[in-house]
Amino acid sequence: MSQVRDFLRKNYSHRSPGVRAKLADIMNTGKLAGTGKMVIFPVDQGFEHGPGRSFQPNPAGYDPLTHVEFAMEGGCNAYAAPLGFIETAANEYPGEIPMILKINNNNSLYSTKNPLSALTSGVQDALEMGCHAIGFTIYPGTSERNENFWQLKEAIREAHDAGLAAVVWAYARGENLSKEGETAVDVIAYSTQIAAQMGADIIKVKPPTAAIGLAAAESAYESVAKDTLKERIEHVMESAFNGKRITIFSGGAAKGKEAVLEEISQIKAGGGFGSIMGRNLFQRPKEEALQLLDEVIAIYKS
Repeated sequence: MSQVRDFLRKNYSHRSPGVRAKLADIMNTGKLAGTGKMVIFPVDQGFEHGPGRSFQPNPAGYDPLTHVEFAMEGGCNAYAAPLGFIETAANEYPGEIPMILKINNNNSLYSTKNPLSALTSGVQDALEMGCHAIGFTIYPGTSERNENFWQLKEAIREAHDAGLAAVVWAYARGENLSKEGETAVDVIAYSTQIAAQMGADIIKVKPPTAAIGLAAAESAYESVAKDTLKERIEHVMESAFNGKRITIFSGGAAKGKEAVLEEISQIKAGGGFGSIMGRNLFQRPKEEALQLLDEVIAIYKS
């Protein structure tokens, strides 16, 4: 616990005691409590991708209580979801696990190369449900970025005024970025830096590939070690104010167990603070998912 306290005192002294207390609660919850590492369980895919694509592989997931109960039983640090799922979880299990209300969300019924997530709830909702933080997605690279950043700025200010932490999903997308470019190491590092500059307390990005997404960055990246995921994670952490901002990495699309564990090992070795894993857990049968989560937690503890 003292490790968490010292880290927050050193790197988050610009935040109010209330915000630091929320961050401390998240970092001192679950099986990774006090280690400085975290695994957050997010279930926003029903809104973002649709219920069938998200929950049909494991139909137990149609019931929102399944997810918060899994997060608690599995020893996660926090549970994140949009309004409806958080309302259900907070009603049944108030105060039993830190919750993160995702206050903006996209959906797959309309697609565009320049996305802008809709505001679907707010700080007042988070306060009423006893949440520890708000979650917010930005799309650096979209032509809608100025509106996106303005909304984030207002949301972070309101959250901090209310004593809540701010978790930022930073996913670079836009008409000038290729699909490969969205996860390129320079683009992921750039997205991380933008989220940190915007005042995020916890930053969520995707694990970076060795590709370079911006032609203007190619010469700078000649001197950046990027052959292994560990090296790329180290560079992303440099971009997170040299490791002074909590940065965690998404699990991405569903994949095999060994691929998941190898990725986690590389994230840990590279200095990442942890993972935010959704589909790679809730699309598996419960016992299989709990075993995988235990193995992920064991890597971060090692």
